[in-house]
Amino acid sequence: MNLQRTFKMALKSISANKGRSFLTMLGIIIGVAAVIALVSLVKGQQNAILAEFRKMGTNQIQVDYHIWNGADVDYTDELYAYCDSLGSDVVLGISPQIYANGNNEVRYRDKKAEYPNVYLVSDQYTICSGFTINRGRDLCYMDVKRMNKVCLLGSKVADDLFNYENPVGKSITLGGESYTVIGTYASKGVSQEQGGSYYDNIVVVPYTLQSRINKSEYSYSSNHTYIVKAASSEAMSEATRKLNEFFEIRGVSQNGYYGVYANDEYMNYQMEGLAEQGIFLGIIAGIALLVGGIGIMNIMLVTVTERTKEIGIRKAIGAPRRVIITQFLIESSLLSAMGGLLGILLGYGITPVLGKVLPDYASLGVVIMPAPFIVVVSFFVSIAFGIGFGVYPAMRASSLQPVDALRSE
Repeated sequence: MNLQRTFKMALKSISANKGRSFLTMLGIIIGVAAVIALVSLVKGQQNAILAEFRKMGTNQIQVDYHIWNGADVDYTDELYAYCDSLGSDVVLGISPQIYANGNNEVRYRDKKAEYPNVYLVSDQYTICSGFTINRGRDLCYMDVKRMNKVCLLGSKVADDLFNYENPVGKSITLGGESYTVIGTYASKGVSQEQGGSYYDNIVVVPYTLQSRINKSEYSYSSNHTYIVKAASSEAMSEATRKLNEFFEIRGVSQNGYYGVYANDEYMNYQMEGLAEQGIFLGIIAGIALLVGGIGIMNIMLVTVTERTKEIGIRKAIGAPRRVIITQFLIESSLLSAMGGLLGILLGYGITPVLGKVLPDYASLGVVIMPAPFIVVVSFFVSIAFGIGFGVYPAMRASSLQPVDALRSE
């Protein structure tokens, strides 16, 4: 059996009926393109979520509590001491994260920062939030204790106010009061949340200055938020359990509520949800491939009927069954392979377009492109469908009796 000649015969048969062949391949084209596009969109969303969590910081635990009756119960000092007692192998740091709800206008001379987020934090905020100091120094314990009017700037705020000028040592106004810039944070990258650069558009000051910034007595009100940095991913579960014990012992749930949220757990929950979504979308795309495979089987049965006399002649001159089977399997696999290649091209074309057009994906701010692994798998799956659905027509062709096949016309 000459495989090269067999391939040429299969290509000749396909090219002889171009319109019919294209319509046959259409199901495979749509199925492969759908698999590539849908799986790529889910994968792109997963990558974007992972990138956002990396910006937030790894091994991070958020702690919240609220007192129902409005009483200002402040566990900050106790919580600090408790986290210290757990040791550096469990907890590396803790910081309040209070959003300044007063006058947040930030200026330097005639320049104004664009809607900055002002946070009141401790000297451990940088390590807890995963930021990196790229100029100047970090907040220190004495800055917090002495209520020093100092601040650190995110990279976007530093660019808005100072452009290429070094801001360290300069004075800015926050809410009309002067603060000295002691350092700046390295950029965490652009996020689409709230219009872009959310993580870099921040100003942090010592939390003991809350009465000045929020124009209220020094307190947290009845809502409290902290960021705790676990020593490692292995220490996350122990740190979470210990923090829950802290609030349970003090009976916070009897007159309010508390929450201890591990970001890694939330990330895993989201990733699991996206994985399930990907499986569901993959099944839908697989149905399109299944329909394409049925189309190939149908057209191959028609081909067997049309070429009955040819099959009879080949069998009459001694062609074994395996030659007939191979002939039709190669033809069906070529149909599916060509459909797969066209589907790959279509998938590459529509995936970035869908990533820009669909609101849920456009908000991610990234260009979504198919992963090579998905493309390769889709191509070989399309060939497998062609071979699988070509088996029955090939077996039917090979089982024809020469005499019956020759007198069929």
